[in-house]
Amino acid sequence: MITYIIRRLFAAVVLLFIVSMITFAIFFVIPKLGGGTPETLASRYVGRAATAETVRLTAERLGFYDPIAVQYGNWLKGIFVGAYYDYGPAVDYCPAPCLGYSFRTNQPVLPDLLDRLPVTLSLASGAAILWLLAGISVGTLSALRKGSVLDRMSMGVALAGVSLPIFFTGLISLAFFSYQLGWTAPGGSYTPITENIGDWAYALLLPWITLAFQFSAQYARLTRAGMLETMNEDFIRTARAKGLVERKVVVKHGLRGALTPILTIFGLDIGLLLGGAVLTESAFSLKGLGQYAIDAIKNYDLPKVMGVTIMAAFFIVLANLVVDLLYAVVDPRVRTA
Repeated sequence: MITYIIRRLFAAVVLLFIVSMITFAIFFVIPKLGGGTPETLASRYVGRAATAETVRLTAERLGFYDPIAVQYGNWLKGIFVGAYYDYGPAVDYCPAPCLGYSFRTNQPVLPDLLDRLPVTLSLASGAAILWLLAGISVGTLSALRKGSVLDRMSMGVALAGVSLPIFFTGLISLAFFSYQLGWTAPGGSYTPITENIGDWAYALLLPWITLAFQFSAQYARLTRAGMLETMNEDFIRTARAKGLVERKVVVKHGLRGALTPILTIFGLDIGLLLGGAVLTESAFSLKGLGQYAIDAIKNYDLPKVMGVTIMAAFFIVLANLVVDLLYAVVDPRVRTA
């Protein structure tokens, strides 16, 4: 197991390296292939009335005249040993791990990411608990009551949840539950959990429910399909033949056997959300990593985009590693194999 974890960690480092190279190439290599010059790139970060000399000095200050390999090497070097940046009146040192300085604000990227990370973590963790509980419970009940009114109604609601986009359900729920009824906090509200846990939960309740509604629908459908398949397996008949109570047969044997695909998709979903729930954060005006990524892309701020991309890739790789390790805990068949 230790060898497997070490091998996966090494693969994760390689993957992050490849992701960073591709992201860097999109912002620098592709514009050059389209005829872009260092001056054209630098013109994005100066005023409209800037002179040619100002544009040239900006391009030189940002390192756009250096070869692509040198630019990427300098960015990569900052992660391991830190870097010096001359973006303001003085030379600033960014200690490792340094993800660079913003081309727009001249501020280090990593502190900004860490400042917004609690918002995204709070949103993703709360919604994940809700959609797991709701999705697995509804899917299990639907499988046990196959063909019943409950089964048809729950799968109909699940189909609606999968079909409706988050920006639609988010805005509708805000207009109705927050602005009309006043039951939930308005958009843009967020209180750190360290300040007041009640206000923190109240501000995120509607985003949690809205996000969980979409994801739990998919989990309900997957759980139902997995339970229908697992409950017809030989080991389920054996468990019943031994005289086990039905609740134990369903929960301990049936549900555990159906959780493997649920764990797989949960690792992907939670990894993506920890990298920034872009649509949800935009709909509810939450200043998390997703909103940070949108602002960075709009402003063509490469260091910010690189930072968000690396953090998102890290969370996805980490979530998948944890899921792979949980397979053996959840499903005894994996341990036997």
